[in-house]
Amino acid sequence: MAPHLVDWRGRYHGAARCVVRPANTEDVAAVVRVCVQAGVAMVPQGGNTGHCGAGIPDQSGEAVLISLARLNRVRAIDVANNTITVEAGCVLQALQHAAFEAGRLFPLSLAAQGSCQIGGNLSTNAGGVQVLRYGNTRELTLGLEVVLPDGEVWNGLRGLRKDNTGYDLKQLFIGAEGTLGIITAAVLKLFPLPAATATAWLAIDSPHAAVRLLSDLQAAVGAMLTACELVSDVSLGLVLKHIPGAQPPLADSPWHLLVELSGAGGEGELRKVLEVFLEQALESGAISDAVLAQSGEQAKRLWALRENISEAQKIEGVSIKHDISLPISRIGEFIDAADLALKQNFPGIRIVAFGHVGDGNLHYNQSKPESGENAAFIALQPQVSRIVHDIVHQLGGSISAEHGIGQLKREELLRYKSPLEMEMMRTIKRALDPRGLMNPGKVL
Repeated sequence: MAPHLVDWRGRYHGAARCVVRPANTEDVAAVVRVCVQAGVAMVPQGGNTGHCGAGIPDQSGEAVLISLARLNRVRAIDVANNTITVEAGCVLQALQHAAFEAGRLFPLSLAAQGSCQIGGNLSTNAGGVQVLRYGNTRELTLGLEVVLPDGEVWNGLRGLRKDNTGYDLKQLFIGAEGTLGIITAAVLKLFPLPAATATAWLAIDSPHAAVRLLSDLQAAVGAMLTACELVSDVSLGLVLKHIPGAQPPLADSPWHLLVELSGAGGEGELRKVLEVFLEQALESGAISDAVLAQSGEQAKRLWALRENISEAQKIEGVSIKHDISLPISRIGEFIDAADLALKQNFPGIRIVAFGHVGDGNLHYNQSKPESGENAAFIALQPQVSRIVHDIVHQLGGSISAEHGIGQLKREELLRYKSPLEMEMMRTIKRALDPRGLMNPGKVL
């Protein structure tokens, strides 16, 4: 049971009566019915890669933990309809591979894709690096199958892009973190495989420059822009320090931008489009340097620098993490204001900032450079988060972009959601789960 009772970050430790590993939807429904009859709480769990403790039970040992790992089949692929039907325990990378084998793309892409499961991705409305072009998991979902809190099974596995027959019920369960029911299967959108990609790493002087470059890129290449990732020098430094084989792509720069185009043309043609843009940006001073990947292998190495930031941080030690979103136009303003406030209040603080500038989602994390100081510093999380989240709220942002609420931000939610919004959510929870047995203590 032990691996199921601690989260990936090692922050949350729980206890459970048992871990149940059902093999199909009928098994899940049977387990839920037994738990309901006994009045026992249930905690659904996918790949256990979450950051907010949503898949970890409390320490009472009263709950039953339901692992979806054995529900891992690809049920169907409809190439003509560009859809794939998969069970909740299907690992994201396996889903991506099944789509690829059928000549299609499933665009959800996360650093944890080798172990996270699509049920967890759905339950947290995961984002990743291609939201700019394809949207969050919510936008990639056409239908769901869900075991409800009373053990009934709702079959909403419809592969329709238009269905105006009342409330869009699937949206209740996407992002609900298992508090309204257990997702057991989904119908997801597929896309044509891009014939070519072009990837570049840019040296820039500020997040403000990143926002301007994003706008210029979108004007120049339109929908071909697949990803636009912001990386601070501190973030890159951790990767170079802790990830074997990592090499700096350019000379030192305070900020970096990783961009990717994809399209139907040839590799050389797409690379030329990006090369022309980069030449113009260099001439105008919008960027100070750039490297354009000349092969798929070189592009993978550039992406590894971005995707290994979280792993490098984990190796470095504990830190205070924030997963926030802002209007893209206000990203630079936020970083300026939050950096200043944190450095004034916590001298010697180290800020690791990176994320999806293309959709306004930043990962904005804090620690002390000396790991021995972090035990005391982590105790200051409420004060640190209050500064960060208040600035986010003032700028019209959100305190959770793609990691969810879980246990970590449950109390914070009360500060930034209006009383009316909170009561609307509680009303939905009471209607579907009147006994409060489905993943209690998470979100609400």
